[in-house]
Amino acid sequence: MPVNVTYLNQTLRILLLFILVFGALYFASAVLIPLTFGAVLSMLLLPLCHWLQGKGMGNGFASVLSVLALLVVIGGIITLLQYQLSDLTDDLSKIEERVGSLVAGVKDYVNQHFGISHREQTKIIKEQQSGGMGKVAGMVTTLAGSLVGIIIDAVLVVVYTFLFMFYRVHFKKFILRLFKPDNRKDAETVLTSAGVVTQNYLGGLGLMIVMLWVMYGIGFTIAGVNNALFFAVLCGILELVPFAGNITGTSITVLMALAQSGDTRVVAGVLITYGLVQFIQTYVLEPLVVGDRLNINPLFTILIIVVGEAVWGIPGMILAVPLLGIFKIVCDHCEPLNDYAFLIAPPKEKKGEQGNFITRLFKRAK
Repeated sequence: MPVNVTYLNQTLRILLLFILVFGALYFASAVLIPLTFGAVLSMLLLPLCHWLQGKGMGNGFASVLSVLALLVVIGGIITLLQYQLSDLTDDLSKIEERVGSLVAGVKDYVNQHFGISHREQTKIIKEQQSGGMGKVAGMVTTLAGSLVGIIIDAVLVVVYTFLFMFYRVHFKKFILRLFKPDNRKDAETVLTSAGVVTQNYLGGLGLMIVMLWVMYGIGFTIAGVNNALFFAVLCGILELVPFAGNITGTSITVLMALAQSGDTRVVAGVLITYGLVQFIQTYVLEPLVVGDRLNINPLFTILIIVVGEAVWGIPGMILAVPLLGIFKIVCDHCEPLNDYAFLIAPPKEKKGEQGNFITRLFKRAK
């Protein structure tokens, strides 16, 4: 069967374009990360801005109030975490004693099984600490620089979010001017669909995180974790980082439970809570609250998160899924990219069949 050289060349050019785009994203990350966060957050806040304008407010005032509402929500979460963290610091002496007993137990184990006395272990630790003072100083300097960078990026994100909302009509007109008059209607459809999909996904994700706060809070309280609300909020927020976030939050909770009390029943309660919440999240909350709003194959969801981490780190993991959803919408409406939209999308179900996993599971069980 003869090979269609023209089609092959077109596919290779598209793949080369993808590689160049990811290269540009990597090297321009310092500029593009806060800009992308601003664009995504502006899409999320658009319904609130439109509602305020419907109440008779001007575009500028509505945009400012929308951004302020976002800052109030973020500030409230930070204040709650600080309040809980202050309670956590009151238990530092107990935690220090517990950690000391755990370290002593480890030293006894090393002494019994490896024949290294407590004095020799202490000497080795001191040598390591003295040799690593330069590294510690370097880490402190790097951390300070990172904090300054985070603050600057946070300010930029707020400014970008406001500007994207305030000048959204102007930007939309500019994008439409890039297309021929015959194609502008399709381009406007793509822009509208991208905004709606992003709003639905992020709104559903936010609602799911609030539900996770409630479930983790109840579970950790029943398990007997001190400052359960702090760890519940922490685990919920870390859900913004797909896959790795929930494991990280639960690991921190387990370690702190061990440091606070050392009671294995508390640790078991934390693990049981994690298992139950993950089951409810996967088979109830995600299908009902988030659903298949992005309509993306799970394989490519995982793949884009890995690529996002490699290109932009943790911000890339947070932004990867909604950006892939926007890219799929573009592929759906751009004929040369239709094949990629088909590849990214999950397999189509039969007419009348629900798309979530648990429904299909019960259908197969009949």
